[in-house]
Amino acid sequence: MTFELPRDEHAPAVARAALGGFERSLDQRSFDATRLLVSELVTNAVKYGGDGSVRLEVDADPGCFRAEVIDSGSGFDAAERVPGQEGGWGLPLVDHLADRWGTFQGSTHVWFELDLQ
Repeated sequence: MTFELPRDEHAPAVARAALGGFERSLDQRSFDATRLLVSELVTNAVKYGGDGSVRLEVDADPGCFRAEVIDSGSGFDAAERVPGQEGGWGLPLVDHLADRWGTFQGSTHVWFELDLQ
């Protein structure tokens, strides 16, 4: 499923609401992790993603949940969080909670996957 999100402070809430259709297919831990990670990535897309659209793509099958957040930014370096720095928790959270994640080089297209038991 694909969702076009507003490029404003409401985008993370709209993205979380879009995930509601997956609540029954995910256990509570996976659903909570998915909501948190999508919120973080969408927040980054709104904050750093340029002027164009923000898109959320989600898919689930019996073994895996996958989410992708795509914006029109010029890309970024997924550097480590600097101690004492305000913010910057999005990608470390993705790294910690997702089973797999990545970016498409030179873009701001970020994806993650959660294995479902």
